[in-house]
Amino acid sequence: MSTANLPGYPTLPPSSHTPLYTPNPQHDEYRLAMTRRLRPNRPPGEFVKQAKHGAVCLRLVGQDDHASFPTYGYAASVQGTVEINKAEGVTSVEVKIEGRLKLKEIAGGGSVLHKLFLNQVILWVRDRTRDTPCPSSLSFSLSLPTTFSDGDKTYPLPPTHESHLDGLPGFEANIDYTVGTLVVKPNAMVPNLVKSALFKNDSWAVVTPFVYYPRTRPSVPLPKPLTAVALYRGFAETPPWKSFPTTISAARGGLQDIVTKLYLPATRIFCFHQPIPFHITFTSSAMSLAAFLPLGPVASLLSPKKQFTRMQLLRQITVDVGGYRMKNESKTDIWRVDSIGEGVFRHAGDGPDWVSFSGELFIDSGAKIGGFKAGCLSVRDYMVLSMIPSDAIRAPFKELRHVVPIRLATDAWTDSDSSFDALGARYGPPSLPSSDELQAAPELRYNS
Repeated sequence: MSTANLPGYPTLPPSSHTPLYTPNPQHDEYRLAMTRRLRPNRPPGEFVKQAKHGAVCLRLVGQDDHASFPTYGYAASVQGTVEINKAEGVTSVEVKIEGRLKLKEIAGGGSVLHKLFLNQVILWVRDRTRDTPCPSSLSFSLSLPTTFSDGDKTYPLPPTHESHLDGLPGFEANIDYTVGTLVVKPNAMVPNLVKSALFKNDSWAVVTPFVYYPRTRPSVPLPKPLTAVALYRGFAETPPWKSFPTTISAARGGLQDIVTKLYLPATRIFCFHQPIPFHITFTSSAMSLAAFLPLGPVASLLSPKKQFTRMQLLRQITVDVGGYRMKNESKTDIWRVDSIGEGVFRHAGDGPDWVSFSGELFIDSGAKIGGFKAGCLSVRDYMVLSMIPSDAIRAPFKELRHVVPIRLATDAWTDSDSSFDALGARYGPPSLPSSDELQAAPELRYNS
């Protein structure tokens, strides 16, 4: 509506016009700020699963065309269509998504199934008063929850996971997710009707597993490396770095204990695809440091086969047998520990009574998910500084295992304020671990 003749509005001169806007600054202009696109489109491909008899087809959008299974991230929406051939006589169409935690004792002593969530929607129901035929194509959208409850506490929804724990009892642990559709058509002449565990029915059902892969990233970037300074007898601790002191005990008279300080980025949240930086300072008498030299990082530098002092990333997978309600009450839980990363050292400086090293820990490419807790199943990650002599009886120092809990994220830190990645997948909370979790006493255990 024009305001030219309305009271209170000035009359613009004939030469006035709306200013022109361009996506980029002109030669006499400059950009003050720019907001990035918050939610780009997901991949344009589709994942298609069709019933063997060809009567029903489940089509999921926003997927990679070449993916073996559909993949969804944090707080994602499972979207798609249900296509029905010969829809005459169909009485209802339903879609469900479900997450389950399954624990099974290898020896056959029992199993437990815990539902993480169940979300379902009725797409269509026949109206007997109108007798309207079922559409041949029905669209749907179901949202994934971000948390689940085990009846006692609430946890973030865990990623798809599978692990095997050896021992007595041994366990298989699986966290899986499925999406499926159920088409009810009474008196349908279809041989070998599909029996679906998701729907618990003999019907026209199409079910496919999908991968739940929540994306996460640290809330701050990796700090700048520290520099060893003689004045500080090693590294000076700064706010972005936190020191974790421990002691290597002398095992022989005449030697002093070695005070060890391990420096890690204070947040202790790291990306899988970036090396984790660390610094170490050993402080003691000159005689003790000389005796420690063949066991320390210098030995690894001179001969990679002599790795008495190591920096490792260890993952502990634990099943709480008590929570699993097993008959064997003499053992509360079982676990396995795997190495998923190894550190390398380089000399950073030394003095009469100290020697310092810097290094980086490289994470194995096979590690894809971070730690989590789901009911009686937990996955935790730890950085471990260890010194284990080859001959414990004759060694001048006792062995050391210094454990520091950390968390791993799928993506590196970015200065973007967007909560979505380049494909439109939403990130989870940047500060995944609580302060209580990281400050708690380490629970890493070793199999005897």
